[in-house]
Amino acid sequence: MADARVTAMIVASALFMQNLDSAAVVTALPSMARDLGEEPTRLGVAITSYLVALTVFIPVSGYIADRFGAKRVFLIAIALFGVASMACGLSNSLIELVVARVVQGMAGAMMVPVGRLLLLSGIRKDEMLTAMTWLTMPAMIGPISGPPLGGMLTDLFGWRSVFWINIPVAVLGLIMVAWKIEPLPRTDPGPPDVKGLMLVGGALATLMAGLETIGRGIFPPGWPEGLMLLGAVLALLAIRHCRVAPKPALDLSLLSIPSFRYSTMAGSLFRIGAGGIPFLVPMLLQVGFGWSASEAGFVAFATALGAFAMKPLTRPILRHFGFRTVIIGNGLLAVLGVASGALFTSAWPIAGMFAVLALGGLFRSLQFTALNTLAFADTSRSQLSAATSFYGTAQQLAPALGVVLATASLELTRGFSGDAVLRPSDFTAAFLIAAMVVMASIPFAFGLQKDVGSEVSGKKLPVATKPSET
Repeated sequence: MADARVTAMIVASALFMQNLDSAAVVTALPSMARDLGEEPTRLGVAITSYLVALTVFIPVSGYIADRFGAKRVFLIAIALFGVASMACGLSNSLIELVVARVVQGMAGAMMVPVGRLLLLSGIRKDEMLTAMTWLTMPAMIGPISGPPLGGMLTDLFGWRSVFWINIPVAVLGLIMVAWKIEPLPRTDPGPPDVKGLMLVGGALATLMAGLETIGRGIFPPGWPEGLMLLGAVLALLAIRHCRVAPKPALDLSLLSIPSFRYSTMAGSLFRIGAGGIPFLVPMLLQVGFGWSASEAGFVAFATALGAFAMKPLTRPILRHFGFRTVIIGNGLLAVLGVASGALFTSAWPIAGMFAVLALGGLFRSLQFTALNTLAFADTSRSQLSAATSFYGTAQQLAPALGVVLATASLELTRGFSGDAVLRPSDFTAAFLIAAMVVMASIPFAFGLQKDVGSEVSGKKLPVATKPSET
């Protein structure tokens, strides 16, 4: 397992860079809004544009990795992410920033699923949970250091420096990947499913564009609704095409695997609800309570600290209770963690707020690791490339929808109150709505078998004995 651990640590450098960037950018959003002359809620597009680009280009990552070699694609993606980060730091308008973030997202679409493919292709099922833990532990350093580092850099050097910290990380990652990771054999995947990729990408892009702009006055009246309608039509066409294509852009047959189906579909509901929290907490502290970026970053990083603390405990918890019990029981605790944000007021002591956020991060971390591991517990090696692309698409789309849900909730409550600026009370509804979406993911887990993923978790169920004959 030593080689797998080394590979996991190196691949995690890419996840570290991506997560550091995401966490730090959220803390810097209010400062970016002031500098660029935009409303703080409109800067949510700097997050969603990146996540949408991730989602749109992930479906093609598996094909590109098979065609050109996973290691080569991984190296190019890390380099492109670093260059795009520099472009973000040089942006002078929201449009320039969004374009650079889209390029970042394209690079991230290759980094994360291809890096996971490099890791999972060389391990056994019983090594998967340990490998995923080693993969995610270093990656969690990004969210831990992101909020305080982003706040400190923003206050001392301006928001642009938040993007430039990716450059040395990218250089180090390139050196380590080139030195330590063995290339996977290249295969001939045949011609790409161009029609499927266009339909899937078009559906995701138009749906997200409509959701992000509705009620914002960015497009003329009726355009956002038209974009969402077009996206829905393209989505239906994409599903119909992918069900009959010999090598589809998204292999829908993977949904016949119960563990993959739950982690992808119901797990997306969990990620949508939880995905808005990293956006809501810094915004509440800075816009609602008037804190500085450094102060908000220090408190916001409690969530990631709790998540990091959970990682060593994940394997023994899953081994003892199994995936199904953990997903249901811990999911309920995660709901309370998300909803607790609705209780925050400026009168709360910092230590109390820090503790609540850390506990919430603890529960969400366990749920994320359980979902991410369970998704691949029952997939064969021949399905791994398609599964990483499919799951990566759902995994990245959900946080984008989470941010859209959070910003829409804030705009809606502000519209009802008639205030020109956001008030702390506007955030209360946003946290509660997010908690309800998280809650909606839990009932589906009751349909899982009690021994689901037992080969990965190591959970042993009691063997039924026949009654003695008399």
